[in-house]
Amino acid sequence: MTDNEKSRLIKPVRYWSEDLPDPEEEQMVFPRLIRVNEINDVWMEIPRYVNHGWGVLWFGGILVLSCFIYFILSPYVVMDMLSDSSSFIFYFTIFFPLMSMMVWCFRTVLFAARGAPVRFNRKQQKVYVYEQQCSVWPWWRWPVEIKVFDWADIQGERVQRVGHADWGHRIYCAVCEPGTYLVKDRFILTWTEGNIYEVYGLWSACCQYMQGKAVSDKPLRTHIPPSWTPFKTVKWPKEMDEASKAVPEWA
Repeated sequence: MTDNEKSRLIKPVRYWSEDLPDPEEEQMVFPRLIRVNEINDVWMEIPRYVNHGWGVLWFGGILVLSCFIYFILSPYVVMDMLSDSSSFIFYFTIFFPLMSMMVWCFRTVLFAARGAPVRFNRKQQKVYVYEQQCSVWPWWRWPVEIKVFDWADIQGERVQRVGHADWGHRIYCAVCEPGTYLVKDRFILTWTEGNIYEVYGLWSACCQYMQGKAVSDKPLRTHIPPSWTPFKTVKWPKEMDEASKAVPEWA
């Protein structure tokens, strides 16, 4: 890919490894999508599955719930908690964080978006990014926000992860001020993948698709990771769903 030791971007991504080729350039790597939900002549949608296991969150939530039930059903704990105000405050400082952790685990594992998608509309030359604003505080709303960017303002960045449980490569899309390399926003295009050529191929595929060139609808992976939830977690707002698929009158 690009041979650079310093990013051309102002405010590169944390742990930056390299800038990817400009989206308007001829891509030198064979384009290959890693996964794809839909691809046609107007728009393409790719999912972004996280790398952690949802089963671990189920285990954590059930473990915390078991501890919570054990303490609540213990006659000694209940009597001691209600004996005086200082005891009540003491137990509350224990139970409330425990309950908050339990709610966060179950809310995340049941309702956090699986494979939050990115849609590329090549007729509009716009990118629609599905973001769920999750918080470590489980009592707040977790709203869905659809961010819309002009493809002409996007630059690609590769990040190499070297953690024991998260080793591989990610692609981030830096959104710049028009006509500059000053980054004003950023979103992730793919979470960690072990093979560097897979992320190169994904970036090449996105660029070629937006250039109006042919991109194979046969991705590297066709299986869908287990969701561990009975609920549909990705729900596009109707207006944005229609807007992201629309063909502009001038196209």
